[in-house]
Amino acid sequence: MAHHAPTLDEVAREAGVSRSTASRAINGGNRVSPAAQAAVDAAIAHLGFVPNRAARALATSQTGSIALVIPEPDDKFLSDPFLLGVLRGVSGALSGTETQLVLLINHANQPEGQMSRYLRAGHVDGAIITSPHAGDHLEDDLRGMRNVVFIGRPFRSEGIAYVDVDNVEGGRLATRTLLDAGRTRIGTISGPTDMTAGLDRLQGFTDALGAVDLPTDAVESGDFTAAGAEAATHRLLDRRPDLDALFVASDSMAVGVRIALADRGLRVPEDVALVGFDNLGAATAMTPRLTTVDNPLVEMVDAATRRLLARLGSGEDVGENLVLPPTLVPGSSDR
Repeated sequence: MAHHAPTLDEVAREAGVSRSTASRAINGGNRVSPAAQAAVDAAIAHLGFVPNRAARALATSQTGSIALVIPEPDDKFLSDPFLLGVLRGVSGALSGTETQLVLLINHANQPEGQMSRYLRAGHVDGAIITSPHAGDHLEDDLRGMRNVVFIGRPFRSEGIAYVDVDNVEGGRLATRTLLDAGRTRIGTISGPTDMTAGLDRLQGFTDALGAVDLPTDAVESGDFTAAGAEAATHRLLDRRPDLDALFVASDSMAVGVRIALADRGLRVPEDVALVGFDNLGAATAMTPRLTTVDNPLVEMVDAATRRLLARLGSGEDVGENLVLPPTLVPGSSDR
C-alpha cells in the first residue's frame, strides 16, 4: 500500500494556521510570527512533510542551484588538476546544504555568449567562474551581477567579486629561486596570454630578471597543457639552446618541458634547472621532485563559495576581493 505524502493543507491544519501562512513559513519565514513559524516547524516534523522544491522555487524566485562555469573544452577540463580541484572543492563545500551544483563547460561550436545568457536567464541562483579567458567575454557580460564570483582575477575587476593567488609575486618568487641557485640564462614557458594568470606570472618573471639586469626575452607561451609546453620548449631551445634554467608557469606544463629536455639529452637540474607553479600533484611525481610555487586552491575555492553563498543568503559581502600570498615548495629540480 502506497504511503500517503502529507500535503501543505494538512501542515496548515496541524499547525492551526492558514495555508498561505504555512507556505510562507516553509519558504523562508517572510512575514510570519515566531509562534506561527514554530507551529509550522512542529507540524512538518510530526507529519514528515517534504517541501516541493519546484513550488518553493516559484514562491522564492530561487532555483536551489548554483553553476560552476569552466570555459574550457571537455578534454582540457578532464585532464587539468586545477579545474578538477575546483570542481571537487565547490562540490565539497555544498555538501550538507540543499544547494545543487550545475556544471557548465565549453563545448565545441558553442554559440558565443551562450553561457552568459544562461546565467542571466535565472536558471541558477548564482555562479562561480574559473579559468576565464579574454575571448569568452564572461567578465564583461556578467559585470555588476552580485550573484557571481570569479576564481582568478578578471582583466577588469570593477564590479566583479573574485579570489586569486598573487600570481605576479609567484612568478617573482619562482624566478628569484633560480637566480639564488646561480642560474643566469633563464627562460620561461608562460601561460596563455589571454588569461590573467598567464600574464601575471610572466610579469613576475620579467620583474625578477629586470631587477638584476638579465635578459627577459627568452619566453615561449604555453597553454597550461603538457603537450603545448613540450612544443613550446622545443621552440624556445631552438632559439636559445644555451638556457640553464626555466620557470614553467604550471606543473602540468612542466611534465611536457621534462619530455622536451629529455629528447634533447638535457638533464634536470644539472643542465637546466626548473621551477614550476601550482603544487597540485604533478610536482611530487617527478624525479627529481619539482620545486614549485604553491597555488592555494583549497583556500581560494572555499573563499569563493562562502562569498557566493553569503550573497545569496543575506545579500552581504564577505569582505573585499581576496588575493592570497604564494609560497615556495622546495624540491630538487632547481639546484
